[in-house]
Parts: sequence; C-alpha cells; structure tokens
Amino acid sequence: MSEQTRACSLAEKINRLFESVRSPSGHEYSNEQVAEGICGRGLTTISQSYIWQLRKGKKTNPTISHLQALADFFGVPVAYFFDDEAAGEVDGKLKALEAQQARMREVMDSGDVKLMAMRAGELSPQRRKQVMDLLDVVYKLEQAERGDGLGG
Repeated sequence: MSEQTRACSLAEKINRLFESVRSPSGHEYSNEQVAEGICGRGLTTISQSYIWQLRKGKKTNPTISHLQALADFFGVPVAYFFDDEAAGEVDGKLKALEAQQARMREVMDSGDVKLMAMRAGELSPQRRKQVMDLLDVVYKLEQAERGDGLGG
C-alpha cells in the first residue's frame, strides 16, 4: 500500500479528526470538549481520559457506541473507523475542509473583511441580500477581468 492508502490505526484516525474538524472558535477540540459534547447529546457516556487513551493507542477496542458517538460528534460515518476505503474518502474531504478553513482564516484576518462583516451584521436581511447580490456581480466582473471565467 502507498503512504496515502496505508491502513491507519484507530488512534491515528481519531487524531486526524481532532486535527481536521475544528470547534466554532477555530481551535482544535480538547478531549474534554469532545467528551462533554458526546455526553451532552445523550449519545453515550465517555470520559476525557478514555478519549485520551484512545488517541494515545492505550485503548484499542472501544465499544461500537463509543465509535458511533465519536463519528457523530465529528460528522463522519462510523465506517471511517472500520473501512479503509471509507477512511480514504473521509480523509480526502477532511483535507479539502482544512484548506477551506485555512483560506477562511486568511480572509478573515483582513481588517476590511471584518469591517464589512460587522457592517453587514447590522443590516436587515433584505439589505444583506442586496449587498450579497452586488458583491456577486463585482466578484464575477473581477473573475472575468482576470480571465478566470465567471466562477459560478
């Protein structure tokens, strides 16, 4: 198997989810946040120390309910943990998500973008739609000027 398609351990798969799926604040979830999120949803009971043991490979045979709860929390199919083909597909989507999140962080670091977002937040839904329509027109014009096509 190539490096890309080699079978990963359960710990590697869980850690990949932690690295790729970020909290709303943009930070990596902590073991405690995941345990609280799982228990808070009533999915099953799980402790932060048990999650730590899974991530370190000290525990390697969790119950199906624990795996289902982790999959649900991170928004992946439970097959991610069992099926290397499914894991490969999910990993591809996670890489695309990471790239998208990095681009979003880069854009949001711009003072102009923050100011636009703050001002837009003070508008009525109707006015926000008008601004979005205008922004879409300007975006398409810029793409055409660059020769990038109309971009959708």
